[in-house]
Amino acid sequence: MNSFIEELRWRGMLQDMTPDIEEHLTKGMTSAYLGFDPTADSLHIGHLVGVMTLLHFQRAGHKPFALVGGATGMIGDPSFKSAERNLLDKATLDHNISCIQDQLAKFLDFAGTTSNKAELVNNYDWMSKFSFLDFIRDIGKHITVNYMMSKDSVKRRLEDGNGLSFTEFTYQLIQGYDFYHLWKNENCSIQLGGSDQWGNIVTGTELIRRMGGGSAYALTVPLITKADGAKFGKTEGGSVWLDPEKTSPYAFYQFWLNVSDADASKYIRIFTILDQETIVKLEAEHAEAPHLRILQKEIAKQITTMVHGESELEMAVKASDILFGKSSTEDLAALNERTFLQVFDGVPQVQVSKSDYSELTSILDLFGEITQGVVFSSKGEARKMIQGGGVSINKEKLSDPNASINLTLLQNKYLLVQKGKKNYYIVEVK
Repeated sequence: MNSFIEELRWRGMLQDMTPDIEEHLTKGMTSAYLGFDPTADSLHIGHLVGVMTLLHFQRAGHKPFALVGGATGMIGDPSFKSAERNLLDKATLDHNISCIQDQLAKFLDFAGTTSNKAELVNNYDWMSKFSFLDFIRDIGKHITVNYMMSKDSVKRRLEDGNGLSFTEFTYQLIQGYDFYHLWKNENCSIQLGGSDQWGNIVTGTELIRRMGGGSAYALTVPLITKADGAKFGKTEGGSVWLDPEKTSPYAFYQFWLNVSDADASKYIRIFTILDQETIVKLEAEHAEAPHLRILQKEIAKQITTMVHGESELEMAVKASDILFGKSSTEDLAALNERTFLQVFDGVPQVQVSKSDYSELTSILDLFGEITQGVVFSSKGEARKMIQGGGVSINKEKLSDPNASINLTLLQNKYLLVQKGKKNYYIVEVK
């Protein structure tokens, strides 16, 4: 088996771990779990560090459990949050869990026949069997209030004046019981998580010691930040989601393509499965020609393929080439409507009725009364710029303003007009 710890270490994915975990991992196949709160129907790229941790664990020959918190998702983890989350009903959580499972299956092997195939578990399945009185009698008596109050996540909320509801306060005890349940029933001896989860995880190891007289282990990975101190995974438009309906594959690809040089070396280690030798070689090539953005392109390629597949990667690359390089009508036509509109988001648009469009006799008519004031202020301006070679439609340069209309409508309804080098307009025929 490959060394899981060493893999995380060279990738910069190791924050803290309990003593003896390395020795424990050398004794054969072990099991570990990492939890995901299903507060949305998609994971975002902030979750990818945890997902990649499970992926490396499985690649090292061990068995990963992905726990979705159908029970804890009804409460909300207070760890390093400034306020209590909105509580979700079971129907919403069940929908979210189903979507998350589909996304995890792109990284983890759930369907294999090997003994270390991944498994998805939902803590609602065991927590729903407890009554409140049973839980506080049978589980709560093993952990003192002093112990729970000593956790940084609790102390910070109390110190900042926002307080902490009893519901949130119980979260670490429920998460701790999750660990005990999986240790007892699934022989799961390790919990993985972000560094903000350390307190909750060791509550689980403590429960296992006190309730079962057993040993268990904790390992956390760093919380990812950007070199400039900004929060990782956030853009002006919000979170970068794995769901293509929330964040298009093109926008997803562009996020990684635009990371800074300072972040690229860190991200290529964390978010890809490229080996150390390959990454070092890519870094050397990048250092010789930073303007080519070799690292960023490789990161974007690797992650977009894992999340969205080869075909969406190809479309995202084509879309990027269209905006920043040479392309043709055929390249534009190859884009689906979602990607086309994403590429040219914010571009001025003008609508033309199908009847008016069918009556046009020349290119110049298109830039006359119908679109006048949007693309050109007058036919004279349009004629002069077309004759000067400064106008393209669907990336095909125009030369004759009096040429007849014989244009391919992209997605059967769009024309992309380019005026000069940087000014784009969309004409929608509807």
